[in-house]
Amino acid sequence: MTTGGLVLSDLVAVQRHTVRTLVLSQAVGAIGITIGIATASLLARDISGSESQAGLAQTFQVLGTAVAAYLLARLMARRGRRVGLTTGYLLGASGAVLAVLAGVLDSMVLLLVGALLLGTTSAANNSARYAATDLAPDEHKGRALSTVVWATTIGAVAGPNLTGPAGALANGLGIPELTGPFALGSLGMVLAALIVTVGLRPDPLLLAQEAAGVAAEPPRGTAWSRAVVVSRERPVLAFAVLAMACAHAAMVGIMIMTPLHMEHGHAELRVIGLVISLHVLGMFAFSPLVGLLADRTGRPAVLVEGAALLLAAMVLCAFAPEGSSWQIFAGLFLLGLGWSFATVAASTLIAQHAPIEARTDVQGAADLVMGLTAASAGGLAGVVVDAWGYTELAVCAVGLVVLVAIAGLGARATTRLAG
Repeated sequence: MTTGGLVLSDLVAVQRHTVRTLVLSQAVGAIGITIGIATASLLARDISGSESQAGLAQTFQVLGTAVAAYLLARLMARRGRRVGLTTGYLLGASGAVLAVLAGVLDSMVLLLVGALLLGTTSAANNSARYAATDLAPDEHKGRALSTVVWATTIGAVAGPNLTGPAGALANGLGIPELTGPFALGSLGMVLAALIVTVGLRPDPLLLAQEAAGVAAEPPRGTAWSRAVVVSRERPVLAFAVLAMACAHAAMVGIMIMTPLHMEHGHAELRVIGLVISLHVLGMFAFSPLVGLLADRTGRPAVLVEGAALLLAAMVLCAFAPEGSSWQIFAGLFLLGLGWSFATVAASTLIAQHAPIEARTDVQGAADLVMGLTAASAGGLAGVVVDAWGYTELAVCAVGLVVLVAIAGLGARATTRLAG
């Protein structure tokens, strides 16, 4: 059997090779993304001298992720996944180097510019989950996407736990302790770029377009306008974007202020790193099961289940005292797990329902909305905690969780009508 002149068995083989390559790059690149999570807010606080600005570094990183998601999607539409992913990783590595210089020079401007560039690595990793679905059949897209998301566990869990050793390395090199994780993370990003450049051949997106007989660059309109038109024609996409954006915003807002909340109670840096590591474990480790559940029981149902997990996380975080506590450990784990349910389900809906001729447009626009929403939440999180407290931040985030549940119900109704 052939598809667009290509033998179907060859497409299956390429799909398997693509997933293997992406699993390896994600495992390595995730170290670069997550190793600075536990220290970014502390470094921003030390440089700025203000706790209300503690969340700015990660807020700018999330903002950089949003913008880069859109720009990398445009690059991928023209040149394929391989070029786009490699570009994202290399720009992220340069951002990590700028973060180190920011600590050395005590420059908030350099830190924020570096954080923006670091966001391109997050955007590349997000795009990798979509790349895993380019050649996958609809009934297996959840499994393919979640396998690549799962691979992030390896580097993501290791990353925060390298915070202590990275700090010791920084002391040995004569640079600020909090910049050590960024220096180490840059190496992971460069290695991820190398893996993608060498291993992601043939390019899955270009091959999918060839199999469908679609040109690499859509002929009319801007990428954003095409995404909007497609979302109007297929409302399930709009619900998926809403769920993904609100879940990500709720997760980012709580996550970036947790290290500061724990430090207020005199928790050690290694304990803070352990909490973040457990949170990241919840985000990624169970994603294959989540993807399998989404394929078998339906993506909208998994969205609603994700909202329930996020709600439980907010309750635990709201009652968590400063410092180290079982509530903060359990709350951050459930925060990650709820994010996994919502993100895997919403991303799979987008991969399933976005037409091939506008695939990167819809995916890039979705990640742009997700990133901008999360950046806003991250920026407001520092203000809320500074003015009222961490408990109040968790209460405010419940509103976002409610929207995730509403989007899940809307997606279920829409797909039933379409069916």
